[in-house]
Amino acid sequence: MNDPIVDEVRKVRDAHAARFNYDLGAIFLDIKKREKERGLEFVDGVARQPVPNKMLQPTGAAIPASRDIQPLPAAPAAEL
Repeated sequence: MNDPIVDEVRKVRDAHAARFNYDLGAIFLDIKKREKERGLEFVDGVARQPVPNKMLQPTGAAIPASRDIQPLPAAPAAEL
């Protein structure tokens, strides 16, 4: 499936990379230079610190769906 927008973006990206002989370092420096010239400020990608998982809280006994149905007795706790 050809998407004309994706095709155009790839064409522009390839033309830009070709100007620098596909040297990633030179491409990066050019992009940074353009950002500075235009006064753009980009935030460095800093990974967020993971938030610890909270322990699940007990919900209590289940409520029977009907008054005719009696809840099952709880299973005995496992011995350690």
